[in-house]
Amino acid sequence: MMLSACSSVRQTEKWFRHGKWYNGMKLYPHVFVNRHEFESQYNKNKAWWDSAFKFLKETDFDKIAPGKYPLDSNNVYVNVTVGPMRDFENTKWESHRHTIDLQYTYKGTEKMGVAPVSKARVIDPYNEKKDVAIYDADGKFYLTAPDTFFLFFPGDAHRPNIKVNEDNAVKKIVVKIRYTD
Repeated sequence: MMLSACSSVRQTEKWFRHGKWYNGMKLYPHVFVNRHEFESQYNKNKAWWDSAFKFLKETDFDKIAPGKYPLDSNNVYVNVTVGPMRDFENTKWESHRHTIDLQYTYKGTEKMGVAPVSKARVIDPYNEKKDVAIYDADGKFYLTAPDTFFLFFPGDAHRPNIKVNEDNAVKKIVVKIRYTD
């Protein structure tokens, strides 16, 4: 069994490094991203992911207005926001069961946290209508970079939108991709 697990890890790393899924896009997943889960979800719904990556590759984010942009019915959509981030104490840990968050900070900087849902304490139970649960957690925090996106799967509690400085011109793209069991 150990040999099989090592083989699976090597296969995932090979898939990730080969990078056909990039399709010429100049953005890369943050180092914390669960590559095995990413590979699994990509292979289950390649067309959804390809539409998300095509949007990220071809969209002029200087010109796109804030709003919601459907890419594939209810399977993939994009939320574009512009505005200030929040003070740390005004942000919350959250997770989703039915969607994956691909979060990309195009302009400005924010801090994002990530923690395993399995180690988080539920504050507000899962709300099916909003597809969100709220937690208290201890996690790791990262600063956004202009060439990096974050992927948050259902097992990832995340705490986005944390203000780093007084920059009020943060432009953020969040691609919501339906999660498949």
